[in-house]
Amino acid sequence: MSQKLKIGILSDSHMKTALHQEAVDHLCDLGVNYLLHAGDIMLEEHLQMLVETGLPYACVYGNNDTSLISLHGKYNIFQEPHYFSIENLKVKMMHMPYYMSADADIVVSGHTHMFETSLSNETLFINPGEVCGREKPLSECAMVIVENGSFEVEHYFRELSQLEWTKREIEL
Repeated sequence: MSQKLKIGILSDSHMKTALHQEAVDHLCDLGVNYLLHAGDIMLEEHLQMLVETGLPYACVYGNNDTSLISLHGKYNIFQEPHYFSIENLKVKMMHMPYYMSADADIVVSGHTHMFETSLSNETLFINPGEVCGREKPLSECAMVIVENGSFEVEHYFRELSQLEWTKREIEL
C-alpha cells in the first residue's frame, strides 16, 4: 500500500450525543478515509451521524446496544467479532476484548473505556478509549495511519470543559 490511509476509531459513546458528534467531526476534520465504532453506540442518532459523514463506516454491537438490534441491516452494525477489509487490510473489530488473537492486520476493541495500543507480530491492537467521558473527564478517539505497510497511531483527547483536542502520537 503506497498511499496514506487514515482510519478514525471511536468507542463507548453511550448517551453522549454532543460528544459523539464532536468526536466524529474531529476525525472528519483530520481527513479520515474510514470510521470504525467499537460499540456502546446506544442511539440510532449516533449511527445516523456516521452515515451523514458520507464516509465508509463499520460498527459492532456493544453490551449496551440491545436497543439497536432491530436496526440490523439498516446500518453497518455487526455482531462481534466482525471481520472485514479496508482496502488490503484485514480488520477484526469487537466491543468486548475477548477475541484478541493476532488473526488480522488491525484488531479494534472497546468496552474498557481506556486507550490502549500495541503492535504484536505485525498486528496492531487498538482500543480508542471512551467518547462519553464516563470513567474520566476526557472524551477520546484515535486515528490509525497506514502507509507503506506500517502503522502510526494518534490518540486524541480533550477535557470535557475544553473545546481543543490534544494529540498524542504513539510510538510502536
